[in-house]
Amino acid sequence: MRIRLIAAGRRVPAWVADGFADYSRRFPRNLSLELVEISLGIRSKKSNPMRAVEQEGRRMLEAVRDGERIVALDENGTLLSTAELANVLESWNRDGRDVALLVGGPDGLAEQCIAGADFVWSLSPLTLPHALVRIVVTEQLYRAWTVLTGHPYHRALHGRSDK
Repeated sequence: MRIRLIAAGRRVPAWVADGFADYSRRFPRNLSLELVEISLGIRSKKSNPMRAVEQEGRRMLEAVRDGERIVALDENGTLLSTAELANVLESWNRDGRDVALLVGGPDGLAEQCIAGADFVWSLSPLTLPHALVRIVVTEQLYRAWTVLTGHPYHRALHGRSDK
């Protein structure tokens, strides 16, 4: 299965690029992760930021390939524990479709992306910087894969396991 992280923004701090690269390199060949960067919409002091969000959303949806499962990342989506994410990842893999994860820019994800998604996933009820989301998503997908494969990266602390 191929997972493509389609994210708004092309200029991220080096630590974000390094973090994404570090975790994405860890995935096995049969579960690849690719980053597709979409240009941010035009923003100015006089423009409506929602117009920029709509431009980004249009570009993201144009980048989605036919047949890909669309997963929108939004703070109002479904919260998943690590174990639940591992189950979701396993079901996506069994389904056989590739996955497009959509991450909005500084003003959020376009409504048309959320409305057109097969699944809306929330990493946290907190608002996270859009660049940081790249690292968090990548690490969590890697962690879910390690749960599925019994890799020692994921360990339940003090006998506690995910609910």
